[in-house]
Amino acid sequence: MSRQPTAAEVDRRHRAVRAALAASQLDALVVCGSEYTGFEGAVRYASGFRIVHRYAYVLVPIEGPPISVFPAEARYVGEHDDGFVEDHVFAELPGEWMAGHLRASGCRRIGVYGLDYVMCVRDYRALADSGLELVGFDDEFDLARAVKSPEELEMVRATIAINEAGFWAVHGAYRPGCTQAQLMAEAEAIFTRAGCGRLTMDMTLWGAHGAATPEFRIPEAVEPIAPDDLLLYSLEVAGPSGYWVEFTRALSKGPLAKDTELLLEAYAESFEVTPKALRAGTTAHDAHRLVSEPFRRRGLRLGHVTGHSIGMTMIEHPRIGEGVDVELLENMVISMHPHAISADGRSCMYMQDTWRVAAGTAEVLTLVPLQVFDGTEGSA
Repeated sequence: MSRQPTAAEVDRRHRAVRAALAASQLDALVVCGSEYTGFEGAVRYASGFRIVHRYAYVLVPIEGPPISVFPAEARYVGEHDDGFVEDHVFAELPGEWMAGHLRASGCRRIGVYGLDYVMCVRDYRALADSGLELVGFDDEFDLARAVKSPEELEMVRATIAINEAGFWAVHGAYRPGCTQAQLMAEAEAIFTRAGCGRLTMDMTLWGAHGAATPEFRIPEAVEPIAPDDLLLYSLEVAGPSGYWVEFTRALSKGPLAKDTELLLEAYAESFEVTPKALRAGTTAHDAHRLVSEPFRRRGLRLGHVTGHSIGMTMIEHPRIGEGVDVELLENMVISMHPHAISADGRSCMYMQDTWRVAAGTAEVLTLVPLQVFDGTEGSA
């Protein structure tokens, strides 16, 4: 069984969401989720239900209890009682049911989390043709849940411990001659035993002769690892509570390429300024400019988002990037991972850490040093 929040935490979440609805003059919110990894978390946040298969919705009215809405064929593809929303509806066409219920309740303006990427097309058509005004509500919903409560932070730290254990399992098994998939299996075994289920999105960046190429890959079981291969295991997991964290460190037993040395030098400088960059009161834009400056100054490129808020959905708003003028608030949780690429575009460095925004300097939640490991180091 998944770990569920306390009644006080549930009430806090729903009050925050309803305050956001009121600020936007909306009558209700439709929260969308699907089984696609990383897009199921909003439904779990709002209802406690873990999507095992297909998709689901949560209706959150501005007043009154929320309702979980499932497609009829999903009656037996999840523990529907393993949640905190008591009212469940199984509809042949969820969009038609929601449209009828919302109209009968006197609702007119409806916020939708997942309108552009998550909502099932047939349900969108039913809602869009019903006369209701649909309003995209992704950013507003994410901001309503971005500041984590003490209870949530405890859950985040528990997932951090699971993720670090996965890294040290990879580290302990790392040796030339094995395959990338064999190493990843060590981490996945830890994650499965710890209750992550399938909420893992683990990838690698890899290359020969001390340099990793910029493309993310699924670990392969065929090519044996060479001593001077550079491996970056991107471990992204959600623990039993459903809160995601991200973590990456580099592995190699050989000499590093010159470009890799330059990338590491910039990374070390960027990591040093991140506590200041993620200080409460600064903006996501200013944080991005500060942590990316060491790369820009060296003529390096950034090929992936610098960072983002993270919670029960893997990537939440605000993103740490150019032009995002959202103010960072104390106890936001941010994943930082500048995707630094050499000037010629042929090699990269990618380290991930999860941080807590603080009033003074931000707190890094992982304690593993920022370095390239060769497999001989002891665990923290």
